[in-house]
Amino acid sequence: MDAVFKALADPTRRSLLDELLGADGQTLSALEGRFSMTRIGVMKHLKQLEEAGLVVTKRRGREKLHFLNTIPIRLVHDRWVSKYTEPWVAGLIGIKNQLENPMEKVFEIYIRTTPERLWEAITDPEIRSKYNFGSRLTSEWTPGSRYEMSHPGADGLLGEGENLEVDPPRRLVQSMVALWSDDAKSEGTSRVTWEIEPIGDSCRLTVTHDQLRDGANEELYGGWPMILSGLKTWLETGESLTTPGSLMYDSP
Repeated sequence: MDAVFKALADPTRRSLLDELLGADGQTLSALEGRFSMTRIGVMKHLKQLEEAGLVVTKRRGREKLHFLNTIPIRLVHDRWVSKYTEPWVAGLIGIKNQLENPMEKVFEIYIRTTPERLWEAITDPEIRSKYNFGSRLTSEWTPGSRYEMSHPGADGLLGEGENLEVDPPRRLVQSMVALWSDDAKSEGTSRVTWEIEPIGDSCRLTVTHDQLRDGANEELYGGWPMILSGLKTWLETGESLTTPGSLMYDSP
């Protein structure tokens, strides 16, 4: 976490994060135009934000796009703020993007585990319930198969979709239809991609939630920082997060 605090200590780097908060997925040229410094200066600040995990980059053709990654900030919140603040503030940062259609959100986290164990945690219904708001995903986990998200304390399904790509233990691509509220249902179908890359004794997990309409309801993607923080906590410690948000569907 030292790298996170060091990165956030500089006002220019905080301003870069603010720019991505307002409009995610920007190129270096777009960000450079908003600051009175050289291109190299902006690149150095972005590099430090990447090293801290606060910015994630993805290639789109010849362009390199920069995305705000809220997971490290969520982990800081989990470690300290949540001990003193009740109820949990829904979403540490309310991200509202003004992107071209379709909107895309990218989240990245490092977890000390193996690709096989991480894949199991993503696809096993009982393990999934430990960090996914108590809900379970059931499926045959084959390309083209259907999956359902349910919870014994909820009336009906919370979500459903199709497994578009299944490549264990590296990549899972799913369509997603959220059913937990009328507002979520009205958003239609989006897509979630899980990518697992082994790094030493750990794995880098990148979750991309895209094919979202411009201005999509934050209900669809706002829970990812909490879900992925819970996944990391459970795999590394065997414990579950017990914040109000993580228990939102549990029976009293």
